[in-house]
Amino acid sequence: MVCSHPSWVPTEGILDSDVGFCLQYGLTFTGLSMIDASLAVIVIQLEVPFAVLIAAFIFRERPGWQRLTGMLIAFAGVALIAGQPTLRGQLFAVFLIGSGAMIWAIGQIMVKQLAGAVAPLPLIAWIGCFAGPQMLIGSSLIETGQLDALRSAGWIGWGSVIYLGIVMTAIGYGIWYRVLSKHPITQVMPVLLLTPVFTIMTSIGFLGEQPSVDVLVGGAIVIGGVAMIVFSRASPTRSTSGT
Repeated sequence: MVCSHPSWVPTEGILDSDVGFCLQYGLTFTGLSMIDASLAVIVIQLEVPFAVLIAAFIFRERPGWQRLTGMLIAFAGVALIAGQPTLRGQLFAVFLIGSGAMIWAIGQIMVKQLAGAVAPLPLIAWIGCFAGPQMLIGSSLIETGQLDALRSAGWIGWGSVIYLGIVMTAIGYGIWYRVLSKHPITQVMPVLLLTPVFTIMTSIGFLGEQPSVDVLVGGAIVIGGVAMIVFSRASPTRSTSGT
């Protein structure tokens, strides 16, 4: 059983990380239900600078001017994709999503600190063991109609669950944790700014949407900024070991 307790598993650290992930999803999804999509696209990207700043403090990573410039360029592209959203009546939602972004960034720092003790897939499995009871309790306290939702879920709903559980979590996070364990956070985290670009590509392929010129130009700017980050020179004084 994956939920057995081998002595070498740092259970406390994994539990701390998992609490961060559960809180993050709760805050983020609640905020997303209250906010315009264009504003959400920008606010949710705060996880990138939060993670870079925390890594600079904990791991003494120095992003360097090239990565900082690339990050600013990529953010400009994300802003162009999102358009000109308004904050009117949405400040609380922005606070929720921003808080979720910070908690997620802290969780990634914890994962990096655990990387030397636990391999990516066992780490995901352990997080799942802790996450299940937390999410069930949270759902029972603040949500209703769970059984009706299960009965009415069609192939799209169950297909989404399978995709999120296997493709995104097991495969996606497995790869992500492997990369995170081997490279500086200041280099890998900004790659997440490509998420809006892949969202646009998916909407074109699966939904037949026609993006505007601003969206296409913004996507190109994001790709250019991320490329500048990925291919920048590593700082010779950077350390990626936890303190």
